[in-house]
Amino acid sequence: MGTGREVFGDALPIAERYAAFLAEAGVERGLIGPREVDRLWERHLINCAVVSEAVPADAHVVDIGSGAGLPGIVLAIVRPDLRITLLEPLLRRTTFLDECVQLLGLENVEVRRARAEEVVKEFSVDVATARAVAPLERLAKWALPLLRPGGELLALKGERAQAELDEAEPVLKRLGARSTELLQVGRGMVDPPTTLVRVVAGRGEVVGRRQRAPRRAKGSRKRSS
Repeated sequence: MGTGREVFGDALPIAERYAAFLAEAGVERGLIGPREVDRLWERHLINCAVVSEAVPADAHVVDIGSGAGLPGIVLAIVRPDLRITLLEPLLRRTTFLDECVQLLGLENVEVRRARAEEVVKEFSVDVATARAVAPLERLAKWALPLLRPGGELLALKGERAQAELDEAEPVLKRLGARSTELLQVGRGMVDPPTTLVRVVAGRGEVVGRRQRAPRRAKGSRKRSS
């Protein structure tokens, strides 16, 4: 919980209410496995909260396949400057998300019951996030059409992150991705650090893959074109 206070700061009481709701209603409704309760903070809340290091200030974020609100609800808690749209097609999950938003008093969150391909004409967002939704090859087809040129897909991935990126490269090229890279965020806060695949949307063919060493991105960073 010391790390929880470091990550969430003054918003820790809100994060604690969310954790309690996940541990009760989330388990009862099958959104979180019972075995996950003892590791909610490290494996889920903090693991998602550190994604905020890679999200620009004042961004509009769409969380694809939001499920129990990971990472969308967590990002809304830790970063009130963000505008978050939770995109989820299943009614039982959107009902849970609506209840979360009301319980936590999150005025920067909208819940939409829809699939990404159904709302593509409605969105031109800065950032799309996703966690445990689909392989990158398929996820990119849903996410990139929702992004403005220069917008970013931040996909939380595990040990196969590099392999998924390699496999998805032909699809990313067809979709006009501008660049790709792997990031690790949350060093010193969560072990292992959270691995992100970042894909920058653009027009035309991929211009290159950035092969930087893992670093902690800053939420207030300037975006390169």
